[in-house]
Amino acid sequence: MSEAAVATPTRRRVESTLERVVENNRFTIAVTFPLVGVALLIAGRQGLLPAGLAMNPYLLIGANLVMISPLVAGLVPLIDRRALAGLAVLALFTWGIELTGVLTGLPYGEFSYGLELGPMLAGLVPLGLPVFYFPILLNSYLLALLFLGESSLPRRFVLTLSIVITLDLILDPGAVALGFWGWDTPGAYYGVPAMNYLGWLLSGTVAVSIVQLSFDHGAVLDRLEECGFFLDDLVSFLLLWGLINAYFGNWVPVALALGLAGTLITSDWFDFDVL
Repeated sequence: MSEAAVATPTRRRVESTLERVVENNRFTIAVTFPLVGVALLIAGRQGLLPAGLAMNPYLLIGANLVMISPLVAGLVPLIDRRALAGLAVLALFTWGIELTGVLTGLPYGEFSYGLELGPMLAGLVPLGLPVFYFPILLNSYLLALLFLGESSLPRRFVLTLSIVITLDLILDPGAVALGFWGWDTPGAYYGVPAMNYLGWLLSGTVAVSIVQLSFDHGAVLDRLEECGFFLDDLVSFLLLWGLINAYFGNWVPVALALGLAGTLITSDWFDFDVL
């Protein structure tokens, strides 16, 4: 039996409170927040907001924490020692691979951050990077598990990694257009070089492997089937970055976002009551 299954009364109260808050505010978190985020990000990029408000890193982190709260609330009951250790290793890997990328140009190509997204580690990469990086990996893992169940590890691994790459194909063009980061030599894919995605194949392989080793897949699948909001953060992601890319005319990422959203909405898991 996992530690999560024998949680203390205090832990159960915290989990219950978090779940109730998310459940009672699903539309606000999954739809309203990303819509407001799109408006503020575009207004900030166009110079329509006061300097202290436009692209404020702490507002960005705070808004992102709200949007990932369904993922956190869904995941917390599943966190045991193995999962906690895996997430710690994943955080170290996230900072390490990003620092390597900024310092050496490998494996993503020579890039740099255009904005300080909160406190910066060594002045080069955001200290809060896991807040942005973890949801891409974990939502990809959850979606793959939703469709494949506890099927063979190779199939689940390949699908998870494919979704990770797809989400980055959606994210990077919008982030580049907003000035979050960029490459010294822009690539053909909306300013993103092909090397970035080769790098994601490498780093994603390591990161997805860590995720696969960190969780009890049966317990995650059970939680996914009973928790109606577990993938709401993915809804927020697709809505936010789909609209941002649409504003800047990045139509391939828009098509990818619509495709993933359609796949999610037509699945047996999706609950239309949130809308």
